[in-house]
Amino acid sequence: MNMSLAEMEKHLKTLRLHGMIATLETRIVQANQGASFTEVFACLIQDELDYRKSRLTQTRLKASGLTEQPTLTEFDWGFNPKLPKMDIYELVSGKFIREGHDALLIGSPGTGKSMIAKTVANAAILAGYKVVYREAHTFFEDLFEATQLKRRKKISKLFSETDLLIIDDLFLRKKMPEQAADDLLEIILNRYSAKKSTLLTSNRLVEDWGKLLRDNTASSAILDRLLHHGHLLKFEGKSYRLKEAASRISQSKQKKQDEKGKNMDLSKEDL
Repeated sequence: MNMSLAEMEKHLKTLRLHGMIATLETRIVQANQGASFTEVFACLIQDELDYRKSRLTQTRLKASGLTEQPTLTEFDWGFNPKLPKMDIYELVSGKFIREGHDALLIGSPGTGKSMIAKTVANAAILAGYKVVYREAHTFFEDLFEATQLKRRKKISKLFSETDLLIIDDLFLRKKMPEQAADDLLEIILNRYSAKKSTLLTSNRLVEDWGKLLRDNTASSAILDRLLHHGHLLKFEGKSYRLKEAASRISQSKQKKQDEKGKNMDLSKEDL
């Protein structure tokens, strides 16, 4: 049975085999150059599997709320040698998610907590987990908005059942929403019961959480669940943000000096 390339692509589209469509011409060339039917067909199957995995990863990335995909290859370990490097690698490996454990990243602003949290999120998505990433103020805003729109059950289900929930920069804003303690406690209790992993970052000591949430009882219950099977990582050292700012200022000054030197050279030529 003879079938044109256009006809094959049409039928593959009907079957929703878009990965095969993308590589069909290449595989036909491969067959014409002597590859066996089995080899070419195996390649087409793998093309489709790779395509679907990539699409699923992109869908999960978009659904997570993560807007960047950092990796540890980009991280400057030498700048802050006191960081718990081995513990960070363990988190990025995803072992704590498989075990249903939690993680708290505590330390001064700019020491890399958010970068590592996003790296863990990205690695988890690539590993096939469902992830929800929220900065803390957005997390509480989502719950408040859902309550007002009578969609609280839906957003609570999302936050409670995802494989990994990341709440970044908790207490960055000193004034917390009125219902913050109850909202956070509800989600943490749900996740603890379901053995789902939660990762929180904060620049506030855990001893201050009760005061910041204005509820010592709720704070104790939250920390009790998080630390029962939790990993507490302390981030110490200098600020990466200040380092980057200093680098930008230095580059800007150098650029201005270069431009000034160039203009002086042009003035000399005019003379």
